[in-house]
Amino acid sequence: MENYIIAMGVSAGIYALMALGMNIIWGMAGLINLGLVGFFAVGAYTSALLTVKFGLPIVVGVMAGGAAAALVGVIVSLVTVRMRGDYLAIVTLGFAETIRVFATNEIWLTNGSDGISGIPGPFRGALTPVEFNSLYLAIMVVVVAVAYVLVERLSYSPFGRVLRAIRDDEQVAAVAGKQVLLYKVQAFALGSVALGVAGALYGHYTSYIAPDIFVPLLTLYIKLALLAGGVGNSKGAVLGAFVVVFFLECTRFIVPLIPAITPVQGAALRELIVSVSLLVILRFRSGGLIPEARSHLVVPAALPAPTRS
Repeated sequence: MENYIIAMGVSAGIYALMALGMNIIWGMAGLINLGLVGFFAVGAYTSALLTVKFGLPIVVGVMAGGAAAALVGVIVSLVTVRMRGDYLAIVTLGFAETIRVFATNEIWLTNGSDGISGIPGPFRGALTPVEFNSLYLAIMVVVVAVAYVLVERLSYSPFGRVLRAIRDDEQVAAVAGKQVLLYKVQAFALGSVALGVAGALYGHYTSYIAPDIFVPLLTLYIKLALLAGGVGNSKGAVLGAFVVVFFLECTRFIVPLIPAITPVQGAALRELIVSVSLLVILRFRSGGLIPEARSHLVVPAALPAPTRS
């Protein structure tokens, strides 16, 4: 049981790191990106290939995974930079599926649908499963804490203020002399770094990756986490990730208690429970559990109404 709880914490940390990356792209810049799992996969495969086939250190693999995801993010953003709303969402979703299909068919590079196994983890051979999970949980806490501080600093910086201005009205930002296209590309790249690092850390934790892991449902989970926690708020992104993992794991034990239900029906019921839980949260907390504060130093509070003499 202890090992299971620790593993839940690691999963929540990976989700939180992805939610922080999405918060830059969607929460700050307002770019609807449904291709998160594609950048996640790029980071995972890059790190796995470098550490398994070339024997590079894990740290180098993780850094390379983040850099590769950022490079892909720049390319995708340059292609889609003039798209908005649903069009951007559809194209980025197609990008994620392209990455998955590529990983499935390019056997010479990714080993196809069999995936890549034996991905090294820090001190995996010298530690017991509980000790390894505890060490990895500590690593995830440090990584998420560093990412949180960096995203918060970014939020309060002039760069973060410009991203929020673009999110609210990019035409006004352009009139103010800001290079909107450049800022969008930079937001995509920065958010993709977090997604790529999360993918690399996932691969080194599970020691195995395959194309079937990188499905659009994972993007949905991260979007649910950000919605539940609070779009545009780093604290909300982290909290929302833990809430989603909590519901996913709780339903794993609730569904078997329901009689006369098949495993397929049980999986569908789990998704339904998570969705209904999110709807309940948004019904009573439309801005998420921790909404973006309008009195935030970057988001000025509304001016008081004028008084009549």
